Order: sequence, then C-alpha cells, then structure tokens
Amino acid sequence: MSKEASRARFIGVFDQLVEELKEVLVGYNMPQEAVDWFVKNLDYNTPGGKLNRGLSVVDTYCILNKTTAVELDDEKYAKVALLGWAIELLQAYFLVADDMMDQSKTRRGQPCWYLAEGVGNIAINDSFMLEGAIYVLLKKHFRNDSYYVDLLDLFHEVTFKTELGQLLDLVTADEYVVDLDKFSLDKHSFIVIFKTAYYSFYLPVALAMYMSGINSAEDLKQVQDILIPLGEYFQIQDDFLDCFGTPEQIGKIGTDIKDNKCSWVINQALSRVNKEQRELLDNNYGKKDDVSEQKCKDLFKELGIEQVYHDYEEAVVAKLRSQIEKVDESRGLKKEVLSAFLAKVYKRSK
Repeated sequence: MSKEASRARFIGVFDQLVEELKEVLVGYNMPQEAVDWFVKNLDYNTPGGKLNRGLSVVDTYCILNKTTAVELDDEKYAKVALLGWAIELLQAYFLVADDMMDQSKTRRGQPCWYLAEGVGNIAINDSFMLEGAIYVLLKKHFRNDSYYVDLLDLFHEVTFKTELGQLLDLVTADEYVVDLDKFSLDKHSFIVIFKTAYYSFYLPVALAMYMSGINSAEDLKQVQDILIPLGEYFQIQDDFLDCFGTPEQIGKIGTDIKDNKCSWVINQALSRVNKEQRELLDNNYGKKDDVSEQKCKDLFKELGIEQVYHDYEEAVVAKLRSQIEKVDESRGLKKEVLSAFLAKVYKRSK
C-alpha cells in the first residue's frame, strides 16, 4: 500500500470517529450550534499534520503481529487506528494550548485555532475537549478489553510528563525576558525527553504492544530505554536544523534564536564560549531582529557547533544500534519496531 493510500485509509477512520463523537453530544441533547463547533474544532486541529505518531501505532502493530495493514480487516484496522488517532488528539490538545501560550500565529499552514474567526479564548476549553475525546473513544472501543486500564494509565502518565516538560520550557525560556544563566544541557535534556520523547516515540509503540498482548515490564522497559534517547536525539536534530537548515530544506523559517529557545545549539555554545563570546550571546540571543540572529549564527559556526552535532549524531546512533541488537525478542517484542523508528530519524533533513 502506498503512503497516500495508507494515509487515506487512516483518515477514513478519523471521519468515523468524528461521527461517533457527534452522536455522544447529540445524546447529551447539546444544541446543534455546540455540536457544529466541536466538529469544527476536531476537523481544524486534528488531521492536518504529518500523522507520523498515529500511523506509527498501525505500523508497530503490524510488525509485532507479522502482518500488514492491507491484511487487517476493516474492524481490526479501525481499532488499531483509533489508538493512533488518540495520540493525534493528544497532539492537537497540546498544540492548541501551546499556540496560545506562545502567541503563535500559524500552525500547519493556517491561522492558529485561537486566531480563527470567532474563537479567541474559547480555544482554552476546546483544547480540554480534544483531550476529553480521547477517553470517550477509549471507553467505547476498549472498555471490555483486558488492557483497557493500561491504556488509560499510559495516556494519563504520558500527558502529565509532557506537561511537566512544557512547564520547565516555559519557566526556563521566557520569550521576552532573556536570561541565558537559566539554560543548561541538563534542563534541555529534561525538557525534550518529557515534552517530546514520551508521547512522540514511546507512546505509539507502547499502545501497539498492549493491543498485541506484549505487556511485560521487561519489554516495556526495553522499548523505553531505546525510544526515549531516540526521541531526545530527534529533538536535538530538530534544534540543529532550526539553526543550520535552510527554509527550503526544513519547510519553515527557523525561529529558535529569536524566540529565546533553550535549544541544544545555544547550550552547546554556552559550554564553549569565552567571556567576549558570552557577552555577544547575552546581547543578541532572543532579540527579534535579523542582525542579532545572524551574529549568533556566525558565532555558532565559529565555535564548530556543526561538527559537534555530527559527532553527537554518529555516537548516539551507534549506541542505539547496539542496544537494538541486544533486544530480547523471546516474549514477542521485535527489534524491527525499534530499528524502523531509528531509520526514520537518522540523517533526516526536514
């Protein structure tokens, strides 16, 4: 099945889920005006991204069960895909809220939801409803399954960890009050592991494992010990591309320097600067003008951050490959699940 066909089948399940959620609201006798608003919220914020997290649940389930998505009948496929859409709803919940906190203007090529006509602060409640939809759908489709409570625990735990990462990010890197003394590689590591790695890398695989009956503490730990560092590597790669990639290459204009982000690049630079170079960063990092941004970029090149990144990438990938090779497959876990994730990330350019 082509990527386009896989995506189309996956989105077909989302359309069914929207209808199910509509029926829930109608069952509560919600006025049509409110039902229409919720549907617009779902459609505007959930299916517009790359859908990598959601599709990863399907891909992982197929690897673990030695099958393909084509071989799954519609009922089984829809149930697996629902878990993927639960992650996409979680992502939508985070992004709607994050965009308000960051005062962002656009998301996925359209105005952020809170800036859409007539929305404003209603977006706060809309983000809550996106999260709530996860548990409505899980209850309807998984309540009678032995792993239902495991799914609930996993979503609650990962959601809280992601919010902890967001908290540290917000208090460390105020967009308008620049204080580079607050930055450190340890803080950066915590932020990216908690804010990104758990829900983007560990969650899709753990969900597919529970549905496949692979639920031992040993196997979940094996997966976590590899996917969390892989998720950290992914975000470090993202930080590097934001600074050193071109808009044509990465599909957007990098803004980490102007936005005072506690990125891997600035933290690596801070660990290498002399007094004069540190003063340059204090005077220019987090400023909203192009000249200050370029001064920071020039210093990063002078400090050899590009080579530092390439050395880091090769070292972390070698370590991850070694860990994957040692994975115990005796209880049903497959090394291929982990190597497939690594292959998607290694040397990516966007």
